[in-house]
Amino acid sequence: MTDRSEGRSPSEPRTISIETGVAPYAEGSCIIATGNTRVLCTASVVQGVPPWRERSGAGWVTAEYAMLPRATHTRSGRERNGPKGRTQEIQRLIGRSLRSVTDMEALGQNTVTVDCDVLQADGGTRTASITGACVALALAGRWMMNESLLTRSPLRQRVAAVSVGVIDGEPRLDLDYPEDSRAQVDMNVVGTEGGGLVEVQGTAEGDPFSRQELDALIDLATAGLERLFAVQAQALKDA
Repeated sequence: MTDRSEGRSPSEPRTISIETGVAPYAEGSCIIATGNTRVLCTASVVQGVPPWRERSGAGWVTAEYAMLPRATHTRSGRERNGPKGRTQEIQRLIGRSLRSVTDMEALGQNTVTVDCDVLQADGGTRTASITGACVALALAGRWMMNESLLTRSPLRQRVAAVSVGVIDGEPRLDLDYPEDSRAQVDMNVVGTEGGGLVEVQGTAEGDPFSRQELDALIDLATAGLERLFAVQAQALKDA
């Protein structure tokens, strides 16, 4: 008998779904749900790039992240004076992840901003945001080609992210909030469908973890990423 949400085994992710076309005014959009975590991802295309980028002849991809006031059990205030430290860190991570798989030359002198707004939070909001943001970016690239703004997709391959951790000495995939809040080791892994790693964020909340434990968690995350790539592919096929 397992104590995990949805009765999952340690290596089993939460139920995952991606619904595209949810924001009709955006060039690319989706809602990604991983268990009870739900994130709205919208990609907006603007012709032109930041001034520091103009001479490069290449485009730019950036991201913003926010959690809606009642995404959690109690209301959190809006960040009206600019993003706080955690928010800045997450949106920079999303942007780095997207740029790692984007051909900036193919994007031309265009800027794509992907907004990730957490509608409901139950752990893994940053990893869900990256996975959904990639789908929104892919749809925006498809739109740009349909509008004859580009001759080929700027997305070289897809990127996704998943959490892993150690709970009561047991490695587990895709932590929900109750697991994340009591994990002895908490890790977020960002990877590409080609098998590359973009970023690994791992923290021991108590005793240090061993190299063997690290390898086991990376292997667990790699298997979880394969599932996410399959869901992304189906969502883009159905879009």
